[in-house]
Amino acid sequence: MKTYLFSISSHKDAISINSLSINFFKPNINFDDYDYLIITSKQASEALRQYDKSKFLTKKALCISKQSAISYEKLGGCVLDIGSGYGDTLVDKIKHFPKTTKWLYLRARIVASEFVKVCNDDGYDIDEIVVYESDCSKEIVECEVEDNSCLIFTSPSSVKCFLKTHTIDKTHKVIVIGKTTAKALPKGIEYIISDETTVESCIKLSYKC
Repeated sequence: MKTYLFSISSHKDAISINSLSINFFKPNINFDDYDYLIITSKQASEALRQYDKSKFLTKKALCISKQSAISYEKLGGCVLDIGSGYGDTLVDKIKHFPKTTKWLYLRARIVASEFVKVCNDDGYDIDEIVVYESDCSKEIVECEVEDNSCLIFTSPSSVKCFLKTHTIDKTHKVIVIGKTTAKALPKGIEYIISDETTVESCIKLSYKC
């Protein structure tokens, strides 16, 4: 059985299909206005490469997952704390800090979680700045997927892009990286959620397909 990985990451044990094309923005940011950063993807860290590191590396980052934490550390940054892979889990992390704390969320144009609204509505101070946007890649739109194969999706976007030109049928085994990605699947599709929000965890499940 062949395994297809729909992600911006790749893995040697899968046919890796880059699901997204990324466009980065460089809005003016005064990092001195903020106490901490919020990083929910490695694309946000990539966007930071456009800025003078001395301006933001003094700011610790609250990261949504281990992978996003690694991406910020690769820049030379320090991690404040790590969530469990879902935006909603950051709410409790943020609420451990005083409401006077100023946060900067470096985000995509379209996001799946409303954790910022939840926190702001409760009096916490989070600014949002769009530093990138994603679109479906030509690779995922035009890929050919065999029947009786294992499909791994690592984001809601990867599901939506795949479904633009493909269908998931009963012969496919579906693995998703988390609950938010699972919600993007059509109703009635059976799936397995990986134990951890990492590509490696998804790949380990694919060995059982």
